[in-house]
Amino acid sequence: MRFRLNAKIHQLQTATPHISDEQILECCQSKAQLEKGFRLLMEKYHERLYWHIRRLVLDHEDANDVMQNCLIKVYKNIDKFEGKSVLYTWLYRIATNEAITFMNQRDRRSTTSIEEQKVLLSNQLKADVYFDGDATQLRLQLALQQLPEKQRIVFNMRYFDEMNYQEISEVLDTSVGALKASYHHAVKKIESYFKDTA
Repeated sequence: MRFRLNAKIHQLQTATPHISDEQILECCQSKAQLEKGFRLLMEKYHERLYWHIRRLVLDHEDANDVMQNCLIKVYKNIDKFEGKSVLYTWLYRIATNEAITFMNQRDRRSTTSIEEQKVLLSNQLKADVYFDGDATQLRLQLALQQLPEKQRIVFNMRYFDEMNYQEISEVLDTSVGALKASYHHAVKKIESYFKDTA
């Protein structure tokens, strides 16, 4: 799954190599060019954001719903982007917050325990026609569902999105030291899961 997702991201990025974040922002901050700027932003970042959200919420339909909420928020607030961070870390922060909000609402609405929800999500993933991973990739996704939310988010950003700790720190507003500890704990738990389910 890691290779496939990274290949898709690379393919998307190379499809629009001439578009810089500065060009996108210049268009987005002009009322006359907002639509064009937003379209360029979508071309460059839509797929990366979708897969980031998808790895958090798991279900394709849920990921689409969260993505839609994320894009609405981006569209409404792009003119307020001050450039204090890189554009994609700002986008990731919005996508992550929308995914967390969605998961919290899902948990509150659910009448089942957290453990039962994890089993349900695991079963949904196994049956998901959009999941094209092999048995090992499925086991990794199941292992990730056993992690606390923060560790899972940090692991996804570091492992799948290949973000460095400074970038993750800007997205999650957490110290680099705390992120390194979260990632280390996540890796240990995943290794343990693989040993226990071998």
